[in-house]
Amino acid sequence: MRILLDECVPRPLKRELADHEICTVVEMGWSGKKNGELLRLMSQEGFTVLLTTDQNLRYQQNLQQAGVAVIVLVAPSNRLPDLVPLIPDVRNALNTVVQGKVMEVGGS
Repeated sequence: MRILLDECVPRPLKRELADHEICTVVEMGWSGKKNGELLRLMSQEGFTVLLTTDQNLRYQQNLQQAGVAVIVLVAPSNRLPDLVPLIPDVRNALNTVVQGKVMEVGGS
């Protein structure tokens, strides 16, 4: 499973998921890409999951057509201290996530 960290997610979060194949938008050279283009590039490069804090993505894009799954981190902010506590739930979500679907983690 290849995971892409969206631009809105702090890059150091990658360390928390080191047991997965994970890249950042910046590492891929995709900074500034619109969501639709980003999803297309992800699919072409074999990524299966987008990890993001963008709660509106599901309403803006046809995720079924994109063929990737999205895990949305719901926290008070997109700062690392707010996101790290969500990692155990992210790991669980990675085991059940389905292409073309959105799962939210956190926010409770």
